[in-house]
Amino acid sequence: MTTIDKRLDWGAVFTLGAIHLCGLIGLVLLIVQIKFGMSGWKEILVILIFAYVRMFGITAGYHRRFSHVSYKTSRVFQFLLALLGSTAAQWGPLKWAAFHRDHHRYSDTEKDLHSVLQAGWWEAHILWIVRKKNAHVSYAKIRDFARFWELRLLDKFYYIPPALVGLACYLWGGFTMLFCVFFLSTVLLYHLTYSINSLAHLMGKQVFNTGDGSRNSFILAILAIGEGWHNNHHRYPSSERQGFRWWEVDITHYILVILSWMHLVWDLRRPPKNIYAS
Repeated sequence: MTTIDKRLDWGAVFTLGAIHLCGLIGLVLLIVQIKFGMSGWKEILVILIFAYVRMFGITAGYHRRFSHVSYKTSRVFQFLLALLGSTAAQWGPLKWAAFHRDHHRYSDTEKDLHSVLQAGWWEAHILWIVRKKNAHVSYAKIRDFARFWELRLLDKFYYIPPALVGLACYLWGGFTMLFCVFFLSTVLLYHLTYSINSLAHLMGKQVFNTGDGSRNSFILAILAIGEGWHNNHHRYPSSERQGFRWWEVDITHYILVILSWMHLVWDLRRPPKNIYAS
């Protein structure tokens, strides 16, 4: 294993810890309410919808658009995707995408930011996020999108959109809605995203020899709306569709196809035929 710079960004530690604590409070409140018949499946459905709508901002926006430019869209819709992704409280679009590009550039080597093979599961899953060395990122790594002032602004004030969503939840249903819906769904969304960095390099099948530990997992693909076809993705990162075969369920891809019918996105990139050869 590689030597890890273990210095912590204590601001990130506090923020991430506080969000997890609030999510735990939300889970306890939900369990108590279900036990006493005060809430039920409808509330759980709202939590899941809240998590997965924002996840689409991560998968379609932060990942497939900003990290890999796997399709084209207008500047306005691009911003809306970035705004939706930012409500997930996972940094701004430029920092997220710049770090993800580094992951592909150095996948499972000593320079990989979150290699489960090099640094272990906990580091790959969550600890890399609170390392001091990852507190800042150079926009030189993402010049193509850093030229848009609105994305730079969103990246600088990335904490405002999730704060406003949290406030809206409180105004909608008080502390119960704030903790149960906003914080609990945010923590759920965190770990669904983090699992692609960690578990998708441990569980599943390697269809392609990509020179790293990336794997395809049907379970992760369902849970993370298409992101679990991770070995496919490492085989051809610029493909918008990560489920290469018809039976590889990729919900993010299906939604982007529908958006293409509406002319909100276009030129969705596909893997060329030679990519299928392992």
